Amino acid sequence: MSEVLNFHFDVDHEDFTSAGQASVQVKKNLRQLGLPPEIIRRVSIAMYEGEINMVIHAGGGTADVNVTEDYIEIILKDHGPGIKDIDQAMQEGFSTATDTIRSLGFGAGMGLPNMKRYTDYMTVQSVVGEGTDITMRVNIN
Repeated sequence: MSEVLNFHFDVDHEDFTSAGQASVQVKKNLRQLGLPPEIIRRVSIAMYEGEINMVIHAGGGTADVNVTEDYIEIILKDHGPGIKDIDQAMQEGFSTATDTIRSLGFGAGMGLPNMKRYTDYMTVQSVVGEGTDITMRVNIN
């Protein structure tokens, strides 16, 4: 595959019924492309965690998945409140989720750590009051 394939998704705010649909669609698309199951699993987990974070914390956003010969890139952008302390947010168990969100089974503080764990590269850029951009890559080769 010499060209870059792009899949674009809009992620709705606080819509838990559709949360995860983008990651399910990406999983289907990657299967159709014949990518290895372990690569698909890693991309799906990272994508799902990012998608749920956008629903819970950021008022939604966008997700772009670029598939190249060498890697799969996931770009998440939101216009939420931003992350005050990225280092703290990267710690397992740290969460700013409300009690209501936690009662739904979300907000355990594993989103960002899992995104990092299942990708080969991840950057988080955030400005308080403006939003957060996350770029992740999973190497294919």
